[in-house]
Amino acid sequence: MSERDMADRLRAAGCVFAEDEAAIVAEAATDAATRELMVERRAGGEPLEQVVGYADFAGVRVRLRPGVFVPRVRSELLVRLAAEENPRIVVDLCCGSGALGLAVRRRSPGIELHAADLDPNATACARDNGLTDVHLGDLYDPLPRTLRGRVDVLVANVPYVATAHIPLLPAEARDHEPAIALDGGADGLDIFRRVSGSAPTWLAPNGVLLSEITEAQQKGALDAIRRSGLDGDVVYDEDLDARVARARQRTG
Repeated sequence: MSERDMADRLRAAGCVFAEDEAAIVAEAATDAATRELMVERRAGGEPLEQVVGYADFAGVRVRLRPGVFVPRVRSELLVRLAAEENPRIVVDLCCGSGALGLAVRRRSPGIELHAADLDPNATACARDNGLTDVHLGDLYDPLPRTLRGRVDVLVANVPYVATAHIPLLPAEARDHEPAIALDGGADGLDIFRRVSGSAPTWLAPNGVLLSEITEAQQKGALDAIRRSGLDGDVVYDEDLDARVARARQRTG
């Protein structure tokens, strides 16, 4: 199957960027049979990144396993804000593949980086990507207690899709990414409230919690941040169409 044939097959399946995707498959496939299988998987609705086994995100090539959350371009805002803090200790909570932590470390070499996730498939994927301090468990539960009060940046790309909106997601996310990586409860903020509520225990003085939200969630996120005793604001990037709730530990 030529690259043109692949593009035609992908276009017929509804892939908007069929030529670009065909080129990525052509690069990733090691032989004709693998190429054919990859095209069929993608035409069947599987995310391209899971089909080829990697995603290019914020300057880092991240290995992916089937069923692991695919990092989105908009999450580059989290990476940029984290690196601007010049951190020494970073925790990537709800880490998935570890993409956020890897990208922060690329911009801030030498950091002490910890990652945690409830999904064993995700933590295995993070280890595939070379992360060593990867912890399996619910939010803060598996983190070393020696990190309490010392974390400079807590990046938590928590599930934040409202439950009622899950059926409205693109099929490649709805059918091929784990629900625990997407479903944030009735208003999408259930997990965020838990993360922000316990963040003061873990953040260093002036440390920050960064988490992606939607425009509709701004007020709820800021309310949760204030209830936790942190100072909060929302950062918006028009080019990425991304919003991040930022919560900072008070120093005095």
